[in-house]
Amino acid sequence: MASIPPVNFDGDLEYAWELAMLYPAQGQWTESQYFSLTNSTNTRIEMVDGRLEFLAMPTDIHEELLQHLYHLLISFVTAQKLGKVRFAGTRVRTLEGKIREPDLMFLSNEKMHLRQNQAWDGIDLAVEIVSDDPRDRERDYVEKLAEYAAAGIAEYWIVDYQQRVVIVYILEGSTYTENGRFNDGGHASSFLLDGFTVDVSQLFAGADELAQ
Repeated sequence: MASIPPVNFDGDLEYAWELAMLYPAQGQWTESQYFSLTNSTNTRIEMVDGRLEFLAMPTDIHEELLQHLYHLLISFVTAQKLGKVRFAGTRVRTLEGKIREPDLMFLSNEKMHLRQNQAWDGIDLAVEIVSDDPRDRERDYVEKLAEYAAAGIAEYWIVDYQQRVVIVYILEGSTYTENGRFNDGGHASSFLLDGFTVDVSQLFAGADELAQ
């Protein structure tokens, strides 16, 4: 959703502020209203307990990391016919009143009944690529860590280019346990997808070229 330009106190611009009254207040959005809004915009928006959370537009570094991971994951999953892989834009119902857009996700054949057109009703693996925005970091490291575990997502990866680390969490009961913390020179490996690994140095190499 486009941002509103600053008010011009010289009176040169006029805004239809009444339009804001056509939308629910924060905390009062329903799922159907959320879908109606997000179906007509390219802005990344998640819904949490009736509130809209507007996600920052991805940088080129973010997309470079996502592209690298997507190609690795979809090649692995497709070769073994394990399920479906999607990237941001596909909406996922995690808990009641919560709809997220993970950067990358995997849904196994065994849970393909959870695949719905508007939003999937669950996934097996979620990947979030963290930006340097403090709010984004809190969302991925704290809020989604607890939420994805409560939703029963078996594995959660956090890719943090700023800290040059890939962290893999696996679900044990209703909470995540850190299964591995992988830096340059290491190979991040999946517990859920046996044999799926990511060379961390290669993952970050493309982003390094952009950062120079």
